[in-house]
Amino acid sequence: MEFSAELLFVFFLIAMVAGCIDAIAGGGGLITLPALLALGIPPAAAIATNKLGAAAGSFSSALYFVRIREVRLGQIWPMMLTTFVGSLVGALVLTQIDNSILKSVIPGLLIAFSVYFLLSPKLGEADKKQLLPRRYYLLLVAPAIGFYDGFFGPGTGAFLSISFVLLLGYNMVKATAHAKVLNFCSNFAALLFFILHGGILWSIGLVMLAGQLLGGNLGARMAVRSGHKLIRIVMISVSLSISVKILFFDA
Repeated sequence: MEFSAELLFVFFLIAMVAGCIDAIAGGGGLITLPALLALGIPPAAAIATNKLGAAAGSFSSALYFVRIREVRLGQIWPMMLTTFVGSLVGALVLTQIDNSILKSVIPGLLIAFSVYFLLSPKLGEADKKQLLPRRYYLLLVAPAIGFYDGFFGPGTGAFLSISFVLLLGYNMVKATAHAKVLNFCSNFAALLFFILHGGILWSIGLVMLAGQLLGGNLGARMAVRSGHKLIRIVMISVSLSISVKILFFDA
């Protein structure tokens, strides 16, 4: 498919906004994927192309968090590995079975988390007591969410952030930072799968990559600057939006 320079510029801006939102609370695909589908791009190609931008955006925001030492790779790399493997397995399983069962489960979980956050305004404001040993998070939670991203995807960033807050007791900024690093690993695993199997529209995909690189860095800076309140508002909004989309707009 061929795209005009004007359209590519519009998609650069769309990707930048999506990357910014995704860096704060996840959910950037709510903007980019429908935009790609609106062009008449086949769903499989749209999903593959969207993953290119998503991987770039999560890399950009993760890199910023690492640079300011909000995340220490020496401590988190085992989780990065299990998340990567989980996502790769999820993408492989997706080629064998239908993921439609998740469409009735995920919205309920996201809505429940949103209500919990609404009723707990102080949640994530500061570090709390850890409820789950890190080794269990490493071996169970990280690969499970990675698998989910490879198999289905919507809300992965929110699930990662929420799990860090509720299970490991992280404050919201710290949780968001760690979530972006793991989200990059799951995005990259799925992206490798799509590259090997083809389907990425590189002309528009590279433009979106550039936009989400910029937006991801901007969103990460906003998350650090504005802290708990901004992340909480965006996360609740994104979680509810994803739930509505899955329940009422996905076939």
